[in-house]
Amino acid sequence: MRFISPKTDFAFKRIFGSTDSKDILISFLNALLYAGQSTIQDLDIIDPYSAASITSLKDSYLDVKAQITGDKTVIIEMQVLNVAAFEKRVIYNAAKTYATQLKSGEGYSKLNPVIALTITDFEMFESTEAVISHFVLKEREELFDYPNPEIELVFVELPKFDKELDELTTLTEKWIYFMKNTPNLDAIPNMMETVPEIQKAFRIANQANLSPQELEDLEKREIFMEDQRGAILKGIEEGRQAGIEEGKQEGRQEGIKEGQLTLILRLLERRIGEVTPDVITRIRGLSSQELENLGEAVLGFGNVSDLTAWLQVNAP
Repeated sequence: MRFISPKTDFAFKRIFGSTDSKDILISFLNALLYAGQSTIQDLDIIDPYSAASITSLKDSYLDVKAQITGDKTVIIEMQVLNVAAFEKRVIYNAAKTYATQLKSGEGYSKLNPVIALTITDFEMFESTEAVISHFVLKEREELFDYPNPEIELVFVELPKFDKELDELTTLTEKWIYFMKNTPNLDAIPNMMETVPEIQKAFRIANQANLSPQELEDLEKREIFMEDQRGAILKGIEEGRQAGIEEGKQEGRQEGIKEGQLTLILRLLERRIGEVTPDVITRIRGLSSQELENLGEAVLGFGNVSDLTAWLQVNAP
């Protein structure tokens, strides 16, 4: 068997966000949010791209969104690249999901809690070796919780997980191992067969179940992600060599943005040919988040008109 990587957005949504994935998602969320306890009994997978009720708000890019037991909303994002201001994006998406629950005229009592679950393929928190970090609002000195924790942030840092197959004992460890190591396996491990939902996830991730077009799209997405990762690293190094003090956050972000820009222009040349200087100038003026959004859209461009239309809508 060959398995697709659940760390790509295509595979993650296919495994956890399809109409047939409710049981998989329940097991996955119970493992990562509630230490394997059967806290979530049922859920509804909802459209993560549904339009906001406030049209001026920035679009959110989530992988899976679900309504779980207790009228809580869970938003899930798998992030492979450590892009600039990512930590701000996590908070923005959680706050936006929380705020846009209300319709005009409804009272604040209608608001339900939101949990933002973020799985990263990079380390976010240098101050801890814990694989899972859970943030809630607390009083600074006495550390008691804010009443009815309305927004929770949960992070799973895959690089910090180093257990081997024969060391896995809990449901949490098995799901994290699945997320990190599936592409490197050639069969479903025997110890995973005791969890029907993980078995089912492996079957969905089996490349044999994908159409030729899906395999081609997946390959393009993986190439794009590796190119972007390389461009970011190159941009960081170029920023350092230009005299930016190593370790400064602003220097790192400048390097990341330059790497994004280099990659975007190269991808655009491959897809639609030469890009005019005035368009390059316009692209240079985009924020890091806008560059990331443009990078995700490039694979769908067929000509210069597609690029121009995208810029008019997303970066007027």
